[in-house]
Amino acid sequence: MGNNAGVSARARVVVIGGGPGGYEAALVAAQLGADVTVVDDEGLGGAAVLTDVVPSKTLVAAAEVMTLVGTSVELGVRFPGSHGDGRDPAGAVVVDLEVVNHRVKALAMAQSADIHRRLEAEGVRIVPGRGRLEGPNRVVASPHGGGEAIFEADTVLVSTGAHPRELPDARPDGERILTWKQVYDLDALPERLIVVGSGVTGAEFASAYDALGSQVVLVSSRHRVLPSEDADAAAVLEAVFQRRGLQVLARSRAEAVKREGDAVVVTLADGRTVDGTHCLVAVGSIPNTAGIGLAEAGARMAGSGHLEVDRVSRTSARGVYAAGDCTGVLALASVAAMQGRIAMWHALGDAVTPLDLRTVAATVFTAPEIASVGWTQAEVEAGEVPARTVKLPLATNPRAKMQGIHDGFVKLICGARTGEVLGGVVVAPRASELIFPVALAVEHRLTVDDVAHAFTVYPSLSGSIAEAARRLHTQR
Repeated sequence: MGNNAGVSARARVVVIGGGPGGYEAALVAAQLGADVTVVDDEGLGGAAVLTDVVPSKTLVAAAEVMTLVGTSVELGVRFPGSHGDGRDPAGAVVVDLEVVNHRVKALAMAQSADIHRRLEAEGVRIVPGRGRLEGPNRVVASPHGGGEAIFEADTVLVSTGAHPRELPDARPDGERILTWKQVYDLDALPERLIVVGSGVTGAEFASAYDALGSQVVLVSSRHRVLPSEDADAAAVLEAVFQRRGLQVLARSRAEAVKREGDAVVVTLADGRTVDGTHCLVAVGSIPNTAGIGLAEAGARMAGSGHLEVDRVSRTSARGVYAAGDCTGVLALASVAAMQGRIAMWHALGDAVTPLDLRTVAATVFTAPEIASVGWTQAEVEAGEVPARTVKLPLATNPRAKMQGIHDGFVKLICGARTGEVLGGVVVAPRASELIFPVALAVEHRLTVDDVAHAFTVYPSLSGSIAEAARRLHTQR
């Protein structure tokens, strides 16, 4: 089970929740020689694998194909089976949502099974059931098969995730009024989908279903789509939405969603109504921290219900750590996984570096994708960090021209005096891949000259990253 260095005796680790934070913590603890138990109520992989990240990005993969089909006419591709003259894919290429969703769920289950096999191979004890704390050093499990099991622990990691927040007057029924957990049960494409919520989840689903062929209305209570993302990136996405016919209702708070037969009616705060065939409510999430003994064990929680943790994932309860969406640190699977690893490295005496959110790369999987890392343009403009910025449109990139890419840009932010890469934004197809060299530069404190002097392939979209770095060079 790996190297026992750093563990004087066989430490007992109990993990509550088998999502990314939980199963990655279990793997590290097993590697360090601990006796590890995972009590998991939802299925290994958690929401990230079963109902959120893996399913939604599998759906997005189908939407990406449709986006490419729709933009390929200018590359000389023709569609002889279409309703028109072959210059429009309508009628020639269609989506079978039942097949798409079958694949979505199959991939999610396969990924969960892979995680199960990996944990078993590392000697981790897996208990399917609900876990709760009975003090900081004892976990009581209620297995799915009945009964009760008690596990004494030197270290407990809580990684119980979160569930979709619901509006009081928009109760999901799983058929016409849906949460992001329920959309994969649809067997036909929504004719007219109303998406309530313009954050990351709402924007991703709006973009995906628009590409798949639904008519989409996005209801945003804020002044723009993706209010927490780079303003230039959000502006590009809104322009793309408008060009595709996706309607965005800004500054429009939804107050109620009612089903009327095979239709839904969304009532806005100003009295207006929006009609559709389906409604997806994407208005945030609530941490799964209630009723599992956290407060009684001495763990402090915020007013939102999130567990308070420090940069090595400790709660205020002795020996109790936490990771993932239940902490409210940053709702990303990659962050949850790192929190879990850091917790075990710290608890079991291995070398550890505290979590640094400035080095976290994140992506919004819309079309185009929006990826970012490090300091933001808004923080620079607010005077929080002295920096210089350059933004290059992809329209001037030769590979982008060849691929018919018209939207997007590369933005780099560097220290005003040092030239150190502090952050960046990429808006492009597969920006999730292109952000990696920028994330490496931020993580390892490279300068723009370091980036500029690295060879890039010609032609390539990544060439714009090097070009942006060259433009930020200052003579020494």
